[in-house]
Amino acid sequence: MQEHAEPAVACCESLLRGVENMAYPVNCLTNNTDSVEMRSITMRDDSVSRLCTEVRGATWLRCCIVLGAVLLQACGQGSESADSMADSVTYAEHVAPILYANCVECHRPGEVAPFSLLTYEDTRIRGPLMVYMTGEGLMPPWKAGPGDYAFKNERHITPEQIATLARWVEIGMPEGDPSLLPPTPTFTEGWQLGPPDLVATMPESFPVPADGPDVYRNFVVSLDLDEDVWVRAVDFRPSARSVVHHSLFFLDNTGSAREQDGKDGLPGYSSGMGVRVGGFSSRGEAAREGNTQTDAGIANSRRAGGLGGWAIGGRARELPEGLAYLVPKGADLILSTHFRPSGEPASETSSLGLYFADGPPKQAFTYIQLPSVFGVFEGIDIPAGESDYSIADTFVLPVDIKAFNVGAHAHYLGKEIKLTATLPGGEARTLLWIEEWDFAWQELYQFADYVELPAGTQLEVHFSYDNSAENLKNPSSPPIRVTWGEQSTDEMASVTLQVVTANPDDLPQLEQAYREHVRRAFFAAGGLRWLQQFRSAMEQ
Repeated sequence: MQEHAEPAVACCESLLRGVENMAYPVNCLTNNTDSVEMRSITMRDDSVSRLCTEVRGATWLRCCIVLGAVLLQACGQGSESADSMADSVTYAEHVAPILYANCVECHRPGEVAPFSLLTYEDTRIRGPLMVYMTGEGLMPPWKAGPGDYAFKNERHITPEQIATLARWVEIGMPEGDPSLLPPTPTFTEGWQLGPPDLVATMPESFPVPADGPDVYRNFVVSLDLDEDVWVRAVDFRPSARSVVHHSLFFLDNTGSAREQDGKDGLPGYSSGMGVRVGGFSSRGEAAREGNTQTDAGIANSRRAGGLGGWAIGGRARELPEGLAYLVPKGADLILSTHFRPSGEPASETSSLGLYFADGPPKQAFTYIQLPSVFGVFEGIDIPAGESDYSIADTFVLPVDIKAFNVGAHAHYLGKEIKLTATLPGGEARTLLWIEEWDFAWQELYQFADYVELPAGTQLEVHFSYDNSAENLKNPSSPPIRVTWGEQSTDEMASVTLQVVTANPDDLPQLEQAYREHVRRAFFAAGGLRWLQQFRSAMEQ
């Protein structure tokens, strides 16, 4: 059983203690679609533990799924008393349209979800599980709450749709008239945005152990480009999704990463959460047109940079119209990947699809991350049992900006994350608010339109953490002291806002102000020095 299982199992045991002779649909928790087997269980001793172990690793979420399925069955879903209303809600007429519009993008063969919901049989055997997950707000996965600005591709189902799914299960999950089914959705197989212009694949598979600490590994992929290209979108496809938590995409045009590759006998080379190689830049570059380029401008436009990243729940990432990443001639791609052992050995061969822009962009973009460097300077130190530990950070914009993407990062103890913008006149607006953080679902949220914020606007982020025994996601039972670190059982904090300046000429001023913010955090907070001292003391 993996490291995060014990508190989840303990929670299930405490909730179900004393409940006997309950049944659950075994097949709704696996990929077996041959039949629906109802298994009776007695909630005594280690029975729940054994049940959770069956569900591929017994993470806290899977134990909750088991619990939900058990309780739904115990409450009499599908009872005879509702048979007279069996024709009121059917799969063909009412349920399939909901699933086709909101679920099957992921719940179809070959995609990230563990099972398909494309057919009546697929859905029938997982009906109680589906009702539990939608009723609890766990599916469709969308963690961003209401704010002052809309996002693209929001995944929500309405209370009425949730009630329809629940009613369908309650009355026995009738199929209805198949002729009333809506057309089956069509998807681009494999790559979400269609065939990429270039597919970069790891030259060798990397073995991920069954257990042990998290693994951070950088993989060098030669792009073999004989000219500079501009990239407007990327799509990441891991081959062993159960062990890949996230991957960051960097470029190296110095050859230094290639020199480190494979020195320990395994593909790639070890590092922490980020990669630092020569030629690295975090910003997107703009084209400098005509003969107006200075020597410094030419050098700047040719710097290798990053291409974003992917985390669990992520989709293909497209930049707004007119923006692009520079990939210089001869640059290598670096996939900086975080693996979490799943309880079974795995082998990963990642691929990244690159979609080229028609030509150079006319403006560069950058990012503002608060706290900077994933919170390493903040002195994160969460006592065991503390249920409401918090940190915050602020940054005042020196120029007018337009934001287009926002994303957040924390680990298992993260509880609530909020980014607000207080305008010069005092009006506060919410840019991102995740009221119930989930380490298993991390997305980059793209605003529906550019969010314009004037100079003098104060950005403020607030993080809260729950290190109590009541936190079902807590990986330690009993809770232990937690500090900043790269392991999943450590903690981090960051909200990253991707922006352009309203006036392209103001970008250097914004970047300089942010560098000063990072410098002040390093010297004022002293969190990094404290962390180094703390770890040195622990090692003695």
